Amino acid sequence: MIKQLRKKFIRISILAVASVMALLCAAVNVAYFLSENARLNEMISVISENHGRMPDFRAGRPGNPDNAGIPHPMPRQFNEETPFSTRFFVLYYTADGTLQRADLDRIAAVNDEEAQSYLSFALERGEGSGFTDGYKYSIKSLADGSYEAIFLNAYDQIRAVRTVLLVSVLATAACIALISVMIVLFSGKAMAPVIESDQRQKQFITDASHELKTPITVIRTSLRVLEMEVGKHKWIDKAVAQTEKLAQLVNSLVTLSRTNEGEHAFHPAQFNISDALTETAQSFADFAQQHGHMLDIHVEPDVLFTGDAYAVRQLASVLLDNAIKYAQDGSDIHFSMERAKKGVQICTHNACEALNAEDLDKLFDRFYRADPSRNDGKGGFGIGLSIAKNICDAHRGSIRAESADGHSVTFTAVLRDC
Repeated sequence: MIKQLRKKFIRISILAVASVMALLCAAVNVAYFLSENARLNEMISVISENHGRMPDFRAGRPGNPDNAGIPHPMPRQFNEETPFSTRFFVLYYTADGTLQRADLDRIAAVNDEEAQSYLSFALERGEGSGFTDGYKYSIKSLADGSYEAIFLNAYDQIRAVRTVLLVSVLATAACIALISVMIVLFSGKAMAPVIESDQRQKQFITDASHELKTPITVIRTSLRVLEMEVGKHKWIDKAVAQTEKLAQLVNSLVTLSRTNEGEHAFHPAQFNISDALTETAQSFADFAQQHGHMLDIHVEPDVLFTGDAYAVRQLASVLLDNAIKYAQDGSDIHFSMERAKKGVQICTHNACEALNAEDLDKLFDRFYRADPSRNDGKGGFGIGLSIAKNICDAHRGSIRAESADGHSVTFTAVLRDC
């Protein structure tokens, strides 16, 4: 159990770190893209406002040939060199696709012939903006009914965005890998208090069980001696019955503690699970008949399984014992085993008293019983199904309880080869 808990802790921790790092990486890239895109949109807006030209922000300064002009307000993200480093071209055309003017003065990579292909692109796309062939484009209609298509060279910005994306993804992956290694290395220390507490609990159960066995044995022996002296008496019989029940409880607690240790308490080996389960089920046939039930056994023959044979037999015993105790009077009990993916599937089915769906998941809790009074007269302690669940967990499997009509229950245990 501790090993499984540690694995779960590692998985959850790594998943949490990976999620946070991925969100951080996504946020950085989205923010950078939006920033670059806003800058490109601002450039296009300035070009559009100046009728397809980039204004000279140096106008009105001493030594400038255009000193007499009124300087254009410089956008916050621009500088005096921006007009000279910005490469773009503008197409003006009518709705029927007639090119009125192509301003190619500020671009060297596009000629008149290529301008026609971009005109076709603009006609196909219609009004709007986006990216194409390394350009940020903006297409809009003008007041006179014609259209303006601005294509702004965004190669450097696109490359920068891709570079930031690549670097951030690699950095995120490296950080996740490094943190994952650290989580694995330090998970032992993080789990140390839990491991210590679990070991103390197991040690307490083991010690208490050994301490209880002696007085229970003494009480049982004394009752038998007393019975030989005074003869049969109902109070002695009741005391003996409770003593036997207490002995069974102690043995069940020891078994639960051992199965809770998981794979450390099991000794996997290949065996014929068909023969083992058939023999186990047949040993319950007479017990079931005494309680008024017919046991129907269907076991797929000659199935080899790698696991702990004793534990598998114990699992079958728990399921059959549970079915016999809680089956509706006079109803049949069905027991089956068949091959499953990388293992086997063991099932028991029996009619029972009305069962709430919310009780099904709780049946595998220790000492849980659907009967609130906890005194159903069946002689159980609510531990058997917990032992069954531990056995399934140790075999990398699962167990579940299902009720289709609320008056029958099916227990399905899946075991995988160890």
